[in-house]
Amino acid sequence: MKAQELKDFLDEKVALYNSPTFIDSDPIQIPHLYQKKEDIEIIAFLVATIAWGNRKSIINNGHRLVQLMGNTPYDFIMNHSETDLAPLTHFVHRTFNGDDLTYFIRALKYLYLKKGGLESAIAAHTAEQPLQHALSLFKKDFFALDHLPRTEKHVSDPLKNSAAKRLNMFLRWMVRPNTTKVDFGIWKSISPAQLSCPLDVHSGNVARKLGLLKRKQNDAKALAELDDSLRKLDPEDPVKYDFALFGLGVFEKF
Repeated sequence: MKAQELKDFLDEKVALYNSPTFIDSDPIQIPHLYQKKEDIEIIAFLVATIAWGNRKSIINNGHRLVQLMGNTPYDFIMNHSETDLAPLTHFVHRTFNGDDLTYFIRALKYLYLKKGGLESAIAAHTAEQPLQHALSLFKKDFFALDHLPRTEKHVSDPLKNSAAKRLNMFLRWMVRPNTTKVDFGIWKSISPAQLSCPLDVHSGNVARKLGLLKRKQNDAKALAELDDSLRKLDPEDPVKYDFALFGLGVFEKF
């Protein structure tokens, strides 16, 4: 497939899948329950953190997170008591457990009190660093409080050769414009041009079949290669092609 043919093909798939109908089968439906910026970004961060494995299970546990926070994520983060945290200890999604969730709640409160919130905590590192490097620095900020070492595995570090799929998906949700009512576009301090594709087994396999990616592992090096290919197709909004790659892999078994 020639370059222009490939772009036309993928643009067509973006138009198909980057639509409100996509929301019904995707974990992004959970933050779409909210209108307030802080509620959206907090529950989006938590849902993105558990976004691996069975999609139905992710969505079900996303709704459970909402319930555990009394349907008010930001208020819960900022005003919880130790008694409020007790029910969280029973939460489990694969290897993410109640101890991890409890730390995430405390760390998020720290970020809002000391770093100006989630957006500021990440964007503060982007002025002089590529976004993937900024995410590595964000991880250090996030784990500034006392914590169990095991909890660190739930926030990826791109500088340790991780593709950081869940963090990059979270950023897509927050940064890309909401022109089609799927992504939110509520973070203005990061440009869509800076984003990286949420690389997973589905998008990776499709990208290889289309010649966008040669590296076999889904790691940071593969992400850089895929980013380079997607930016050639659209330098201003390369991550829109996540819809095409994911849709082709999951819904069309491409």
